[in-house]
Formats: sequence, C-alpha cells, structure tokens
Amino acid sequence: VFGPTKLLDFELEMAFVTFDGKPLGERISTKEADNYIFGMFLFNDWSARDIQKWEYVPLGPFLAKSFASSVSPWIVTLDALEPFRVSGPTQEPKVLPYLEYEGDKNIDIKLEVSIKPENTAEPTTVCKSNYKHMYWNMNQQLAHHSVNGCNIRSGDVMASGTISGKDPSAYGSMLELTWRGTKPVKLSDGTERKFINDGDTVIMKGHAEKDGVRVGFGQVSTAVLPAK
Repeated sequence: VFGPTKLLDFELEMAFVTFDGKPLGERISTKEADNYIFGMFLFNDWSARDIQKWEYVPLGPFLAKSFASSVSPWIVTLDALEPFRVSGPTQEPKVLPYLEYEGDKNIDIKLEVSIKPENTAEPTTVCKSNYKHMYWNMNQQLAHHSVNGCNIRSGDVMASGTISGKDPSAYGSMLELTWRGTKPVKLSDGTERKFINDGDTVIMKGHAEKDGVRVGFGQVSTAVLPAK
C-alpha cells in the first residue's frame, strides 16, 4: 500500500555538534574527541514505523527517517556540562581498542517527553529518561565515525539514537512505550495513543542539575499536520 504513515513515532535523542576535525584520512581518538565537540542539544528523530519496517529488507530505512528531524533552540556547550559527568554502563563484551576510553564520559541530563492533543490545554508526560543511560558515549561515537578517515567538519551533527532507561516509563519512543502498539498510553483528555496522531504536539525537554546549579536545553515542540 502506498500512502502516509499510520505509525508515526518520536525518538527521544540528543545530538552533538562538532568543531572542525582532522583532515580527510586522519582519525579522532576517544581521548581527543572532547576537543572536537562544541556542545549538545535535544533531537527528535521522527520515524514512520510501518514504512521503516517495510524498508529494512534489503536496504534499511530511508523514507521512514528522512522526512523530519526537530531540534531544541540553542546549543549547550560541553564546558557547561562538565559538572554533570557520570560513569557509563559496563560495556560487555570488551570493546575494540579504538573504542576504549578513560574517565567519566556519560552526562546526567534529565529528559522528558509529553504529548498534547489538538484543542487540549494540558500535555501528558509519557516518558522520563536520562542521557546517562546511553551505552555508547559521544567520544566513542566520534571515534567510530572517523576511524576510517572520514573528515569531520565544523557544524556536523551526530545524534545519539533513542535514549531509553530500564524502567518502562523511561522508554524513549512510542514503539517501546506501547510495546509495538499493544499497550496504548492514556492521555489526560481520556484518549489513548499507540502512536502519534495528526494534530498532536510532541514536546521534549531536558536539563542537568547538581548542587543548586541548573543548565537547561529549552524544549523542542512540534505539531504534527496531516500529510499533503
């Protein structure tokens, strides 16, 4: 069947933006990576799950991901996030040598996602997660991206992938929250959602807080309009 997606989904992610990297053919190590990362922002990697499933074989997702991404309004510098560094999860099996790193490279950033139906005053929070749950950190991501000599340019953006915690309330997409649509989420207006409907507004927020200091990322809010 050819037509608009019937399974529109958000993906709660964060992204980082780079400085100029090394010349084409040179690698950036995990130890050097912090010197090439300018800062971070919230990133909603919209997905059409039904189209995505169809495209996976044999080529992988394309149209299911290429139609939209939403980002928060400003970049929080890596320097501003230093006080919120935490250790990451234990990585088993042992990673390859070029992905090994030292120190605390995960960051404690509290995240939440809300859905606000059309003509409804109050949004409903459907997800509370944290960037510290990421299995792969930014240093590893940049090291992997450049290990084949790919050149990194100023202003390049790399998104994290869906940020989900172990608790079901911390799942970072409707696909996970509703268990592929089998467990609908109830909203404050009494309606239910398996995925995102036309007219819904998806709102993502994030902040880091420690010892009375709070650094905010603003919010990324996107209303879904019907397909043309």
